[in-house]
Amino acid sequence: MPFSAFKVLTFDVVGTLIDFETGILQSVRRLTGKTPAELSDDAIFEPYKRGRDAHYERSSGAMAKVYLHLMKELGLPADERAAEAFQMDVLRWPAFPDSAAALRRLRERFRLVAMTNADRAAFSFYSHTLGNPFHDSVTCDEAGCAKPDPQFFAFNRGRQSAHGFKQEEILHVAQSQHHDIGIAKSLGYRTCWIERRQGQAGFGGTPAVAKLTTPDFHFPTLQALADAVDAG
Repeated sequence: MPFSAFKVLTFDVVGTLIDFETGILQSVRRLTGKTPAELSDDAIFEPYKRGRDAHYERSSGAMAKVYLHLMKELGLPADERAAEAFQMDVLRWPAFPDSAAALRRLRERFRLVAMTNADRAAFSFYSHTLGNPFHDSVTCDEAGCAKPDPQFFAFNRGRQSAHGFKQEEILHVAQSQHHDIGIAKSLGYRTCWIERRQGQAGFGGTPAVAKLTTPDFHFPTLQALADAVDAG
């Protein structure tokens, strides 16, 4: 199917456009004083994911609790001040180097819609970091749930249909097989997997899946997607 068949690109944000893994690693190591040799990526990511599962409230407020959980699992000292610093760092997670420029290019051809498990407050920071490229956005606040809940996709489908767009005109673009690619494909959406961890072992800060879902399109970066769109 050619890219010209689509009118809307829906985007996961954190992990696809915003480099939350780098943000977490830099923040934890800065606050603990631990080097990568002392505290590996996986040693941080695995308890982080368990902490997020235990405190899956709005991301603009729950991440201080996640940090305290992480420190407890690692057996490291933590205090409220460090936890609040981690919470503020979450709102300043960096974009991937190619995200903003690629989104500007894609915006020339498509309606861009953010579909994020971040809450509205956190998303406002991420959107600003990306240059505010979206025509529309759905956060966990509006949907009342988080991906991979099918109701999140149903909420957005209804929202976009109010603007005259059909499901078959939507391409869902995301990094997470767990939160996005698997469920979107099962719901009948065309999908584009941006494999940000290509060449790296494991699933990093994203939950693992037992089996990878084959997407309709597959690129290592958002820039590669924009290049493919421009190439026709």
